[in-house]
Amino acid sequence: MKTTSLLLAILSFNILAIAATSFTSEPFDSREATIDSVHNALYSGISSCRDVVSSFISRIEAFNPTVNAIISLNPNALSIADRLDLQIALGNSTGLLFCIPVLLKDNFDMVGMNTTGGCLDLAGNKPTADAPVVTALKNAGAIILGKTNLHELALEGLSVSSLGGQTVNPYDHTRTPGGSSGGTGAAIGSSFAVFGTGTDTVNSLRSPASANSLFSVRPTRGLISRAGVIPISFTQDAIGPIARNVKDLAVALTVMTSVEYDTNDNTTALIPTSSVGVDYSNSIYGGSLKGLRLGLLQGFVNRTASNETTPVNDAMDHMVSVLEAAGATIVSINETVYNATTIATLDVQTSEYRQEMDAYLEMPSLSGTQPSTLNELYNSSKFLVIPSQYNYVNTALRSSTSNSSYAPTKLGIQNLTTVLRSTFSSNSLDAIIYPEQKNLVVKIGSPSQSGRNGILAALTGSPVVTIPAGFSPPTDDAPIGVPIGMEILGQPWSESKLLNIAAHISDLTHVRRMPSFANGSVEVSSYDTVPTITPNASNIPSAYPLGTL
Repeated sequence: MKTTSLLLAILSFNILAIAATSFTSEPFDSREATIDSVHNALYSGISSCRDVVSSFISRIEAFNPTVNAIISLNPNALSIADRLDLQIALGNSTGLLFCIPVLLKDNFDMVGMNTTGGCLDLAGNKPTADAPVVTALKNAGAIILGKTNLHELALEGLSVSSLGGQTVNPYDHTRTPGGSSGGTGAAIGSSFAVFGTGTDTVNSLRSPASANSLFSVRPTRGLISRAGVIPISFTQDAIGPIARNVKDLAVALTVMTSVEYDTNDNTTALIPTSSVGVDYSNSIYGGSLKGLRLGLLQGFVNRTASNETTPVNDAMDHMVSVLEAAGATIVSINETVYNATTIATLDVQTSEYRQEMDAYLEMPSLSGTQPSTLNELYNSSKFLVIPSQYNYVNTALRSSTSNSSYAPTKLGIQNLTTVLRSTFSSNSLDAIIYPEQKNLVVKIGSPSQSGRNGILAALTGSPVVTIPAGFSPPTDDAPIGVPIGMEILGQPWSESKLLNIAAHISDLTHVRRMPSFANGSVEVSSYDTVPTITPNASNIPSAYPLGTL
């Protein structure tokens, strides 16, 4: 046995030596890197997988102190890269995401990294099992590079937390990055990984995509298993990818949907046979915008002129003109039901949150130290509460699905869903468009992320692809302007159609630009181990108290 082990060790060493000499080891430029550009560098021998990972880590070391997007890095990232380099040497480099650095929002469970939700009281929460979607990413060859900051427990859109502090918008350092997946948005906008994951209970995948000139998809309810992700609402929660281009978004979605029915998330039983095993990357090719009928929700636009609203309206007007020039028909939808503020009265997360969170905290797959109930967490004085959350949390702590108001509200959601389907049918629509946010993403220190329009999709379970729509005029704080996003909402299971529309619009407009502060190259370090990243928890705005309600 000892001889066999020694021979295997010598063989592995020799293969690694061959692998090391098979790369020219030119520095990999991770700025705006794509799945294709990483694979081209790997398979042409220009860069090793370790080179790729090291390049992203160097960018994080250089620019994360400014945006504060990363909570922690995966200590095993470089050793995984070395193992993948060995697979290349052995001719076994398969997988849609082979050696693709990916960042997880820090509410996704992954073995070897704590799942904190950005909360000091969950800092010691150690999962012993990966979330199914994390397993899918790993099985496709992805390297989980680390975890990103988020708004505390994903309960608002400002991306500030007691553990991670305030994440800063890379395009305007006086503004938030959207949220709650703002850490992922700021990180992917700054090229800290190829793509990242987020969650969305009302706006939280789409808000950071809009605010960071990115693409995201909130899938149809049930398309992706939510098991192993810190929950808020059984009715409204969704998870999905955030990327810098449509193709990477489509590949990421393909991998994340590879988990079919999951007994730990029974919404996955809704998936129709036609949506099983779909390669969404094929969806972006072919077809055109000509002949499409796109509804524009006028109730989701604020026509009051101001420095915060006018740039959004100008960007949307330009997108409409592009779509019409490409042969699409824009149908004005003026039904009064489409008012985001009114629709928000149907939000059921406060009735579901305590039960969902208690169930997560009781999972046998969690170890380490963490509270056992939501009430225990909020009595710990180790959490952050912003002004707009006080009533929310107080309501959630005493509410449940047995509330007398819960069933009527769920019926209201069903009625809204029926109205939405009728709007599609009566107007023969292929999709519906509107700005993700009626105004620019808010300033740091604001009481809430006002003006967002994501509630319609969140309640109806409809799929949405968010795309960059433009920028506000440049200012001293925003050298190239503040990003503005547009949502494209479709009928259930129409992700392929929405991605195709997004791809055609992207090809016509080329809106995406990287933030100027992170546009320079960095010197790539030769790492022996993954460096430790310490989030800046000292930059929490003074208006946000830490402690007991």
